[in-house]
Parts: sequence; structure tokens; C-alpha cells
Amino acid sequence: MKWTLEEVQKQLPSIINATSLEPQLIYTEEELVAAIVDPELFYEFLTWRPKEVAKTSLAQAFKELQQLCTEENYSLEIPLRSNRDNPFTED
Repeated sequence: MKWTLEEVQKQLPSIINATSLEPQLIYTEEELVAAIVDPELFYEFLTWRPKEVAKTSLAQAFKELQQLCTEENYSLEIPLRSNRDNPFTED
């Protein structure tokens, strides 16, 4: 069922009871901002999702990009590095 935030503030107990039938979706205007679900469904979700989300380092991301470029026979044009003025240093 769809609810507005104002309706939720007024009817929270009945909305929580309705979660046994289906998730209760809360909207502000047309944007979904929250969902209230049955505790069993929530626990199901917790057991389903990966325990740890692997964090990719910047070095690993560049390594993957390099591998993709190699596979696609694509080369990245890297301009030569040049010195530029640094406003934080004194001359």
C-alpha cells in the first residue's frame, strides 16, 4: 500500500499491522522515501544480502580499467605531466 508521510504520522499503528499483508511504502509527493516491512521479511533480507560488501580500492579500479582497455584493444591517451603554479607556495 502507498502512504504519504502525513498519513503515516497519523496512522502508524495500523500501518505497522498492515505489514503482515504486504510491505507499506511511504512517499513524499511522488518519491519513495521508506518502506515498512514485516520483521520476517526483513530478517530474510538480512540473511540474503552479502555479509561484507567488498570495497574496491582506487588501485584495483584502475587495474580493472586497464584490463578492460586491453581486452577491448583500447588505449588511454595520458598527457605528459607539466609543472604549474602553486598558489600555496611562496616564491
